[in-house]
Amino acid sequence: MIEEANKYLFQNYGRLEYFFEKGEGCYLFDEKGKKYLDMLSGIAVNALGYNHPKLTKAICEQASKIIHISNLFYIKPQIEIAKILSENSFGGKVFFCNSGAEANEALIKLVRRYFYDKKENKYKIITFEGSFHGRTLATVTATAQPKYQEGFYPLVEGFKYAKFNDIESVKKLINEKTAAVLIELVQGEGGVNPADKEFVKELYNLCKEKEILFTVDEVQTGIGRTGKLFAYQHFDIQPDIVSLAKGLGGGVPIGAIVAKDEIAKSFIPGTHASTFGGNYLSTVAAKVVLEEVLSDGFLDNVNQVGEYLKEKLKTFGFPVKGLGLMVGMDLPKEISAKEIMKKALEKGLIIGTAGENTLRFVPPLIITKKEVDTAIEILKEVIDVY
Repeated sequence: MIEEANKYLFQNYGRLEYFFEKGEGCYLFDEKGKKYLDMLSGIAVNALGYNHPKLTKAICEQASKIIHISNLFYIKPQIEIAKILSENSFGGKVFFCNSGAEANEALIKLVRRYFYDKKENKYKIITFEGSFHGRTLATVTATAQPKYQEGFYPLVEGFKYAKFNDIESVKKLINEKTAAVLIELVQGEGGVNPADKEFVKELYNLCKEKEILFTVDEVQTGIGRTGKLFAYQHFDIQPDIVSLAKGLGGGVPIGAIVAKDEIAKSFIPGTHASTFGGNYLSTVAAKVVLEEVLSDGFLDNVNQVGEYLKEKLKTFGFPVKGLGLMVGMDLPKEISAKEIMKKALEKGLIIGTAGENTLRFVPPLIITKKEVDTAIEILKEVIDVY
């Protein structure tokens, strides 16, 4: 199969030579039946783990009825989850697409269209060094990491890069054409870097003062990942637009943006659309995820187990950071994060990497302290060699 993969698939992923056949809870099983504790959850996607009974039942039942029609018609579960997202955020309206990159693309287009409708020549967006916003041409331009942009020039005009957690660097970039700031409140691919609360407050106030839209990329941080439904809720702010994806569908592809009413009005018929966006299958799945995440005690468990995970990781003596169950551990330069990841995998533990040398832990949100203990035991076996 690997030979055929090399023959027939694009070679744009550094795939590891493993095949998984089934999953249960926080565990995956390969074709030989070996069990792996998954602390990566499809890169922060499988919020309810594997084979979650309510999610599996909802997907199967919906698949036997309608998987997809189109947005030329009303879709009941789409309306239902839009209501949940709106009522549990800052209000406003919801647009559905299929991925995080698509959500951020929609966000960028909405920012531009909003100021176009106001007859203001404002289109430039400030993002931050170390950010990651997607792989479309516009979102890879928004991503302030040259390694992702190499070979795709010329990039889309209209993006400026500030230093993360540095308000003065933002002030230097603002001019009469600045339309928005786009920020991850915990940078994911950049190394699991949380924003400083004081910086976020200053940035938010600056945006209000300059009439700049404050937009938040919650593709990885949203839907309970940081211990609240949205990461921005840790910071006592109210964004103008947020983007969502990853955990929203529990494994079924879905993306979304939530925007304040007056901004959402700029997407009139014909301005932006998505053929598959918010179809029956994805929105039925998202409804189950949202109901579970918002159920009594669910987010309390995310916070408690997240703190427990951080405390356990600190015993290794390396810097630990993050919010909720989005956690990173920085390794010394002499220890390769990728090597640690590969050796942990051999022992039955799936973890990820982020940034230069950070181990990333984004397990299913249903993980328990007992499973954290198992992960730490395996990680100790791997790291103790160094």
